[in-house]
Amino acid sequence: MTTRTTSRATALAATGLLLTACGSGSGQAGPPSFEGRGPITYVAGKDTTGTVQPMLDRWNKAHPKERVTFIQLPTDPDAQRQQMIQNAETKSDAYTVLSLDAVWTSEFAAHRWIDRLPEKRFPLGRMLKPVVETSRYRGGLYAVPGSSDGGLLYYRTDLLKKAGVARPPTTWAQMTAACAKVKRLPEAKGMSCYAGQFQKYEGLTVNFAEAVNSAGGTVTDPNGRPDVDTPEARKGLDFLARSFKDGTIPRKAITYLEEDGRQAFQSGKLVFLRNWPYAYSLAQRSGVKGKFATAPLPGLNGPGSSSLGGHNMAVSSSAGNKATALDFIKFMSSEENTRTFLEDASVAPPYASLYDDKALIAQYPYLPVLKESILRAVPRPRVVQYGDVTSAVQQETYAALTGEKSSARALKDLQKALRKAVAL
Repeated sequence: MTTRTTSRATALAATGLLLTACGSGSGQAGPPSFEGRGPITYVAGKDTTGTVQPMLDRWNKAHPKERVTFIQLPTDPDAQRQQMIQNAETKSDAYTVLSLDAVWTSEFAAHRWIDRLPEKRFPLGRMLKPVVETSRYRGGLYAVPGSSDGGLLYYRTDLLKKAGVARPPTTWAQMTAACAKVKRLPEAKGMSCYAGQFQKYEGLTVNFAEAVNSAGGTVTDPNGRPDVDTPEARKGLDFLARSFKDGTIPRKAITYLEEDGRQAFQSGKLVFLRNWPYAYSLAQRSGVKGKFATAPLPGLNGPGSSSLGGHNMAVSSSAGNKATALDFIKFMSSEENTRTFLEDASVAPPYASLYDDKALIAQYPYLPVLKESILRAVPRPRVVQYGDVTSAVQQETYAALTGEKSSARALKDLQKALRKAVAL
């Protein structure tokens, strides 16, 4: 639930050039046999919502001879990815079912760290198409969506109303103007305008990509080639860098991960926050309950575009008891259980029907906004050497936000770094 972790999907999903670039792993010719039953492990980032273990307890009660042990990795997705790669490279059987950030699927499949899965075992046709596409690599299914994710703009309804702002902003300029009105209120003393995730980690890649896409730019062009040294990309990065400079984004937000921003919003320090839907249920249990709502992310000239996030469940190639692993993935990704995760933790489900369920919408009014966010979302580059790409994005974006480089210089340097990272 940390990056949650990736429509206009064809814009960046059309990266066939990049997805075939890795000579060390071209995917398996066909699905392997899934045999063996017994204990397995489920490996994911730290569960900040407390909802995963109760679900595992249900499985374990029904399958006492095929118990699942929950291995929780750090909240930082970069650290999660590194630990999973280390396990794969040593061919350890310690990890069985992996909860992968949606953008990692291609990399893990290309290196044969995860198995190709039998598609007929899963109800993919009932899931949102952009979400399912994050589970594929070169025509094969290598993971099953357990959740999706789209970025949302959280905002203080009570303060906007009192300041005379009738509706949530759809552009960056409107957001800045609305915040200026709110900050004139006595109860807004000491509040900052906006924050996202700006620490040097995967969240920064997400926020950078959203800013670029929301200004009409792209990170890679339709052929999968880097395309960040453009006027549109500069407008997006300029918005973030300028916001840090003029105080629209508080300086301390340069250290923010998802949880930092959520806590700042809940404690009344922010008027607007970019975060994933998981934060909704937690905010409802905080001091801002009944005082906030969500809207699509704003952009340069109108509603912006989220990065497409979510997590996919895959089977480690070196694991044992793969028959159990397959059944467990089917259990965790079922419509019934993803509905439970939605109800208990605001986790975006992969199933289209849940976004149109009137009873759910009455209980979770953000669902239509979330569906729009997911369908409009742009995937981060689905590349084999994703670690090199995201590292370069983080390095240059951070330099621009901290004033070490101008946006123009940072983007020129990023263009060179990305060309090197995806070179055939």
